[in-house]
Amino acid sequence: MKSSSLAAAAVAVALLLSVCVNGFDDQVSATKPLVKTVKGKKLCDKGWECKGWSQYCCNLTITDFFQTYQFEELFSNRNAPVAHAVGFWDFQSFILAAALFEPLGFGTTGGKLMQMKELAAFLGHVGSKTSCGYGVATGGPLAWGLCYNREMSPMQSYCDDFYKYTYPCSPGAEYYGRGALPIYWNYNYGAAGEALKVDLLNHPEYIEQNATLAFQAAIWRWMTPIKKSQPSAHEAFVGTWKPTKNDTLSKRFPGFGTTMNVLYGDQVCGQGDIDAMNNIVSHYQYYLDLMGVGREEAGPHEVLTCAEQLAFNPTTQASS
Repeated sequence: MKSSSLAAAAVAVALLLSVCVNGFDDQVSATKPLVKTVKGKKLCDKGWECKGWSQYCCNLTITDFFQTYQFEELFSNRNAPVAHAVGFWDFQSFILAAALFEPLGFGTTGGKLMQMKELAAFLGHVGSKTSCGYGVATGGPLAWGLCYNREMSPMQSYCDDFYKYTYPCSPGAEYYGRGALPIYWNYNYGAAGEALKVDLLNHPEYIEQNATLAFQAAIWRWMTPIKKSQPSAHEAFVGTWKPTKNDTLSKRFPGFGTTMNVLYGDQVCGQGDIDAMNNIVSHYQYYLDLMGVGREEAGPHEVLTCAEQLAFNPTTQASS
């Protein structure tokens, strides 16, 4: 991911903050794209939401097909009295965060159907990882995404001294789970902070204080491979990743299942139809339905799940 692209988009997002205090939906619908052709390739710039002359900005952008009321439907109980992050998460914070990555293809790759499916997939992960829903909860267990913005009772500070020369733990800092796709460990805070140009290594608490930053960190993780030789969750989902022979033998195919492999590895994959995996899948299907796409678009079992997939990065006995 090019830091220059992120920096340019960050400037656009900063400018938008000055005009989006009121009338957010009016602002997002008023932008007209600029278009030019470079070496036979059509490039577009849509201003604040898709800034920086990108082929992806010539497609629909997220606010073209995803509105405030849909966000409210997907996360209908996030501000319920029993939720743990009341007042933190909102549609505007998500859109401002997404604007940084739309020129790179987040929610802007392919046609409208693929774009909506990717958004449902990403938010499906977010919903499952921040949910406080349970079987008899009001609205059902899938209606409680974005209930949390932090780990409530961390058992440790998540400081790994192995990275003391690259991402040294800051005195007094605790690197427990925070955010929309919760970040754990000093090295993950360090890497996310470098990409987003925010000092998260010394100030991991920023993630639970700023919803836009929390969404940015989650989208960065979605868009960024764990290792250079592997796909990002985004690439695995939209199909720009081409599996190798080893991937095929490991039953890894483009689709939602492989996004779980990228993000969680053998914590949820390669263990059959376990609850941890099925919960994430159920959130994705639930959001597809609410967005009007329909869960039938999620694909067959081998694409939708990672039940039989070998992990990209298997955990070892020592690290576990």
